[in-house]
Amino acid sequence: MKFSYRHLIKSTLSIVALTWFIFSLIIYFNQKNLIYVPSKEYISTPEFYNLDYESHLLLTNDGERINSWWIPHESSRATLLFLHGNGGNISTRIDSINIFHQLRLSVFIVDYRGYGNSSGYPSEEGTYIDAETALNFLKNKKHIDENEIIIFGRSLGGAIAIWLAQKYKTCALIVESSFTSIIDMGNYNYPYLPINLLTKIYYPSIKRIPDVKSPILFIHSKNDDIVPYKFGEKLFKFANSPKIFLEIDGLHNDGFLTSGDKYINGIDNFIKYTLKK
Repeated sequence: MKFSYRHLIKSTLSIVALTWFIFSLIIYFNQKNLIYVPSKEYISTPEFYNLDYESHLLLTNDGERINSWWIPHESSRATLLFLHGNGGNISTRIDSINIFHQLRLSVFIVDYRGYGNSSGYPSEEGTYIDAETALNFLKNKKHIDENEIIIFGRSLGGAIAIWLAQKYKTCALIVESSFTSIIDMGNYNYPYLPINLLTKIYYPSIKRIPDVKSPILFIHSKNDDIVPYKFGEKLFKFANSPKIFLEIDGLHNDGFLTSGDKYINGIDNFIKYTLKK
């Protein structure tokens, strides 16, 4: 009886260890598919809200072609460079584009490589190149000064926006529902795995945010079901002033809609404070 019990314990531990090892391998080799969830199909355009727009295909310095939309506002206060989250593509951000248009902002939104009509496959370095390509397009082709550009990033786009804002000082940075690093997100979702050893994609925003010199608006919901609110708070804590934290309502993917006027007025007040417009 004692032998059987020991044998059962040993077998159970072996199964647990094997399962842990296999799951670790899945995370290691499949992390790109966990982080990047692109959609190739466009489901809508800014015309849904009767907004005029231009479609541009941008050539990156490493040979990829990045699809983008330029949605100008005839009495624009500033231009918002929109870096979206890890899923879908630019066509799933129509509601946000309309909100920003109502705030009298011209909007330039890009699909990272592998998303929508953009060529290639997504990667951390690739998303940085795509964001920088978009900013250079605004400066060199649209002749918009950096002091008139707001970098906006939601979720994964927030990490890309922080990278870009660390490198280029624009009039403002808005970080919505974003995280401190992929390692922190991995430890949060898989506390039983050696995430530090498995991670090949980093987006270390918490290390970069202290180097951003532009005014920053952080937006996060306490009810965020994907990126914990505490990560937004930590980014805010490590950021330089001037900075503002806007707490919104709702879940990760609908907070900007659920919050209604709280969201719109919060961004509007930040723009008035930053641009005096």
